Amino acid sequence: MNVLGIETSCDETAAAVHGSGRILSSVVFSQIALHAKYGGVVPELASRAHEEKIAPVIEESLSRAGLMPRDLGGVAVTSRPGLIGALLVGVSAAKAAALSLGIPIVGVNHLDAHIFSIYMSNPGLATPAVFLLASGGHTCIYKSSGPLMNELLATTTDDAAGEAFDKAAKLLGLPYPGGPSIEKAALCGNPKAVHFSKARIKGRPLDFSFSGIKTAVLYHLRAAGADVLAGKPPDGKTVADTAASFQRWWACSSTARWPRPRSMARGPSAWLEEWR
Repeated sequence: MNVLGIETSCDETAAAVHGSGRILSSVVFSQIALHAKYGGVVPELASRAHEEKIAPVIEESLSRAGLMPRDLGGVAVTSRPGLIGALLVGVSAAKAAALSLGIPIVGVNHLDAHIFSIYMSNPGLATPAVFLLASGGHTCIYKSSGPLMNELLATTTDDAAGEAFDKAAKLLGLPYPGGPSIEKAALCGNPKAVHFSKARIKGRPLDFSFSGIKTAVLYHLRAAGADVLAGKPPDGKTVADTAASFQRWWACSSTARWPRPRSMARGPSAWLEEWR
């Protein structure tokens, strides 16, 4: 059966077709350029962009798969979690397609979908497995006993990792999105040049906290005589060393409280290599 998948939970409008046990097409429209000047995702702008792009993205995914709408047997759509307005666009499009074609529709938790994608690409994956999921506004660790058998072990109490990277990048004068920018700057830096303390949450030893790191980066830069917000950008070495140290801090913060089980990281940027 051919299934159309729709995703609009944040700042990407995406559609894919799955059939005969494989991905037949995958089309993604990124909104990075739209949000870059704000240093983060603006929900209202994201929703409007989804509304403009959802139809052509779906049409392109069907075209690449060599299918017509009548060839679809079902529709799957991200229904949670995410930006409410953005989710509404995708769910409305999926409902319209399912109703007009007379085919079933299923809502998908996209955090479960991130983990399921690992099972799809690693059919023989041994379980139980531990997954770090660092995606957009979510930073979680799950124990998974099998596909769609996931138990939340830890999450963030405030900012997500991606948000912390965006904020740190802004303080360093680096462009949005922060993950790739910091990773690129860190290549020339010393990861042990700056010590950033790991957050500890009373009564919640496994959870993360990223709200304090941006303040730590700000104070470190001010001590070095730099302040982007005041028009005094840091020099190249300070940027590189701070980026490398920040990246190392993230990796250590996410693994220090854990043993070394079989695990797989899932997230958007190459800085996960440090975590691995």
